[in-house]
Amino acid sequence: MPFTPVDSEKLSQAVVRQIELLILRGVLRPGERLPAERDLAERLAVSRPSLREALSELEERGLILRRASAGIFVADVLGPAFSEPLIRLFSAHDEAVFDFIAFRRDIEGLAAERAARLGSDTDLAVIAEIFRQMETAHEGRSGSEEARLDAEFHMAIIEAGHNLVTLHMMRAMYQLLQEGVFFNRKAMFRQRTTRVALLDQHRAVHDAIRQRDPAAARTAVEAHLDYVQQAMLDQRRADHHEMVARQRLQHASNS
Repeated sequence: MPFTPVDSEKLSQAVVRQIELLILRGVLRPGERLPAERDLAERLAVSRPSLREALSELEERGLILRRASAGIFVADVLGPAFSEPLIRLFSAHDEAVFDFIAFRRDIEGLAAERAARLGSDTDLAVIAEIFRQMETAHEGRSGSEEARLDAEFHMAIIEAGHNLVTLHMMRAMYQLLQEGVFFNRKAMFRQRTTRVALLDQHRAVHDAIRQRDPAAARTAVEAHLDYVQQAMLDQRRADHHEMVARQRLQHASNS
């Protein structure tokens, strides 16, 4: 018969499995510091020898790292999706900028749809809290804070979609997302695009998810990123027109 005795799981293996899942699900983030050994052992209700055995295995697997006199940290298991030079290259060329906006439109539209359908009440509370902070930053006319929260708002929606592959892929791209948000906002403000319009678009996304309307959530995200793309195109056109106007002015002045 193909049966073997069942052994109860070692405590250290239970600890390994729990921490693995917390990392996989994005609860524990790269670089996050874990509690001190004594505190962690108490929280997990295991002995310190069992905890040390688990931590040693996690360290061997490259999931955590120990820093002398600093503590235990979640390893940077993601790493950046793109190098710094490539990120700068992306922001400098229209082809990459607009491809990135199109990529976000597809991925984040699907994530918003999933968030409205699958997000827990706590997920939606996180999105609502970030949006509340966006409104506060908007009232204080803090452009850099608005941009930072903008990126966090979109990441919270991705997290609420509960797709682990999408979550880790977009976290790895977070720097590019954040740089893109800052870059896009700066360009749109030069075009006199109102901050109110951007806030209203995020409100539409937030409201559709809160009302658990997947189709409306996806439509709101797509409309927002279509708006961003059009604003960027308008800015490119305005820059070109300004260059031509300056050439005409220079020519007229020299005539």
